[in-house]
Amino acid sequence: MPVVTYAAVVLLVTGAAIYAVIVYNGLVRLRNEIGRAWANIDVLLKQRHDEVPNLVACVKGYMDHERQTLEAVTQARAASMNAASIPQKAQADLLLTSALRSFFVVAERYPQLQADQNFLALQNRISELEERIADRREFFNDDVNTYNTRIAQLPEVFLARLMKLQLRQMFRVNDQERQQVEVKLSLARGQGT
Repeated sequence: MPVVTYAAVVLLVTGAAIYAVIVYNGLVRLRNEIGRAWANIDVLLKQRHDEVPNLVACVKGYMDHERQTLEAVTQARAASMNAASIPQKAQADLLLTSALRSFFVVAERYPQLQADQNFLALQNRISELEERIADRREFFNDDVNTYNTRIAQLPEVFLARLMKLQLRQMFRVNDQERQQVEVKLSLARGQGT
């Protein structure tokens, strides 16, 4: 075999190996970014879970006859904390978000509660966490979309199969979540707007 042919074969094999390593590393990076994105959501979910008992305790005296609303929030929190997989946690998170929205709508009927500084602080904290969770969901879905696209494209699909990579589920909103609930944050009396 001539030297030129041998050199061409060596270059071709070396180029293919380098390309395979680059694709492999890219797929590993994407898989890890999905894990990181979900971990960021999980941290915020934990912070919100920690605030829910404080919120329930704060409003119990004001909303005694709204027991069903309080129980819905408490049950949704428990389900969210007990969820194991990412899809289970995502579904439980949507239930807790919905329960909290309903809770804040009911709380609007109680002017004394709306004047309670502890309640307002907790309501603002939970609203802030909800916004941050929504932002992180977007990042998670972007990472999942990029990952799913890459492992389905040629030639990455062959390496993805060898690595046993599976499509991931995006964080999706159910039909109930799509219904918009208006939540107004009231200021305590004596404060300016």
